Amino acid sequence: MTVILEPNQVHLALAQATLHGSVAVSSLEELGDHLRDTPHEFAVVIGPSVDLAEATSFAQWVRVQRPELGVIMMRHEVDSSVLSGALRSGMREVVEARDLAGLTTAVQRARSVATAIAQTMEDELQAATTAAVAGVEAASAAAFAAAAQASVAPETPKGTTLTVFSTKGGVGKTVVATNLAVALADLGKKVCLVDLDVNNGDVAIMLQLSPTRNVNDLVAFNGQIDDHAVTSLVTAFSSNLSVLAAPVHIDTPDQATSEDIGKFLDTAATLYDYVVVDTSGVFDDHSLAALDRSDRILLVGTLDIPALKGLKLAVSTLDLLNFPRDTWDLVLNRADGKVGLSIEEYQNTLDLKADIRLESSRDVLTAVNRGEALVRAFPNHPNSKALLSYAGTLAGATVAHDVPEQAPAGRGSRLRLRRS
Repeated sequence: MTVILEPNQVHLALAQATLHGSVAVSSLEELGDHLRDTPHEFAVVIGPSVDLAEATSFAQWVRVQRPELGVIMMRHEVDSSVLSGALRSGMREVVEARDLAGLTTAVQRARSVATAIAQTMEDELQAATTAAVAGVEAASAAAFAAAAQASVAPETPKGTTLTVFSTKGGVGKTVVATNLAVALADLGKKVCLVDLDVNNGDVAIMLQLSPTRNVNDLVAFNGQIDDHAVTSLVTAFSSNLSVLAAPVHIDTPDQATSEDIGKFLDTAATLYDYVVVDTSGVFDDHSLAALDRSDRILLVGTLDIPALKGLKLAVSTLDLLNFPRDTWDLVLNRADGKVGLSIEEYQNTLDLKADIRLESSRDVLTAVNRGEALVRAFPNHPNSKALLSYAGTLAGATVAHDVPEQAPAGRGSRLRLRRS
């Protein structure tokens, strides 16, 4: 359920008409009483008439006392000072009062995050209970495990899973994912590139592929996602790079579940050196399945306030879901823009350092429009060098300007949740 704090009846009526089934309160005292009586509330919408200082003070209290509760603030005007203050206080999102569609989307995201956090807390409680019951048997269990380990074959090696994520579109997330996958493949690594943007995935287009199978074909295997299932679903870009494409049509009757996605990623990690995942840009079940299995998370943003707001939301949510920060890398795209927002301000707001900086360039769009990877089309481009250097660091290789592995003819040359 959603509760709306708004003393102005006109604004309240608009918000309630948008959020069906919501509960209205007119003061912080009423809101406190409601939250005490409703422990499973997942979102609070603070209307535009509520004092900003009171709103931020409430958000700071929620961040400590009710971390699963998403606070969404509405303002008549959203400028950098309002946005930065709101994000520092722990609010999930700030929405313009007239953007009712944005309000609905924000509440939906709050519901997804609350569900994930609740599941994490339940899993942790179950794990603690199990550990307490089994504590008296720990010594004998350890001895048994040691003996068993000596008698069985080594586990199947597991590849590295990299998830590229951002909560704002148009920041270059897919460009980063595709070029990183191609760069790793050109270093001799076996790579699987997975497009989980099931409504608007562009990986196949950017690599000039015409796949016959896609993510939604996972449902045909009825949850039995083995090596054969993985190899039969992917499309080869080159001898080292395979792609699981997103659906072409969004009205497909059979939709892959998060369990299907998770099993695919688990199996792919036993077959490939690297699994690179491009996500949809929201904390949906597919993205959470990938994030939960990620060895590294690449957060992508551009040098503007909307992208900064989106990344701040992503950072706050990843913190709430206990993804350790030492597994995150920040990719700052179009970092050379002179737009009044400095790289230092961006990094300080996120409390993250930009690990990869990419510049604005027409060559990037040229490569995209030709269906080529930038790292192959323009290997000496500064952005290519940055991505190749990062890939080399991941792979433990020294990057040289060798002739890249050629694509097949016809395409050109070109959780369970993690706990801290």
